[in-house]
Amino acid sequence: MKIDNRLDEIANYVIEKGEVRIDELVTYFNVSRMTIHRHIDRLAQQGVIRKLHGAVSAQPSGIYESLFRYRETVATAEKAALAQAALDYISGGEVIVLDDSSTVNALAPLLPEAAPLTVVTNSVPALAMLRDVDGIDLICTGGQYHRTYNAYIGHNCLNTIARLRADVFICSASAVSGTTAFIQDQQVVSVKQAMMASASKRILLVDHTKFGKVALHVFDDLTAFDAVLVDDRLPPADTQRLRDAGVRLHVIRTARK
Repeated sequence: MKIDNRLDEIANYVIEKGEVRIDELVTYFNVSRMTIHRHIDRLAQQGVIRKLHGAVSAQPSGIYESLFRYRETVATAEKAALAQAALDYISGGEVIVLDDSSTVNALAPLLPEAAPLTVVTNSVPALAMLRDVDGIDLICTGGQYHRTYNAYIGHNCLNTIARLRADVFICSASAVSGTTAFIQDQQVVSVKQAMMASASKRILLVDHTKFGKVALHVFDDLTAFDAVLVDDRLPPADTQRLRDAGVRLHVIRTARK
């Protein structure tokens, strides 16, 4: 097995379990303790996991929280509700731009309901889901593949987006503080801002867990979006405050278990 594949498997296993003993990793992957220690040292250097005494942990860090495979496990019911609601902003025959967020990734399998569509995206999971779907004309931005985000970013990605014009851009953000949306990585910000500039209508999907937090880079003000969709677990006081600030906020009911 290639080392990158083994690293991904170990990271995924730790993410699923939350915390794992070294002995368990040795047994599960059927390798030596030395090999496991070498792999977890690399993952710890990347910020994916944290080393403990005799164990490793998936306790979130800034880099860890940026991992697509971590993000897609968080607030899944809320993301599903927001994705379903986002369909109301899409009409057949339109050109739709999707960002690389796990929230918008939940929308990808629903898009056949709105076909025919042209879909532009830098998201590898979205590309995989839509590549064989009848009625979806798929455009990949290309660019440099980034393992953390499972997406294409960089100069070539930006050049592709700059040459396109779309009807709707649907995206998410890492954090929201006040009326400002933030993203952790400047390269990701650049891609999202280019996508935003290419579209006539901009829709932001953010679940309640993103509010009251900040990330390193400013994305945009919430008032810059034609609609901001949030789930109904956002406190009413915050909802009213955002509406008073001019944010076009739409509260989406989330299915309760």
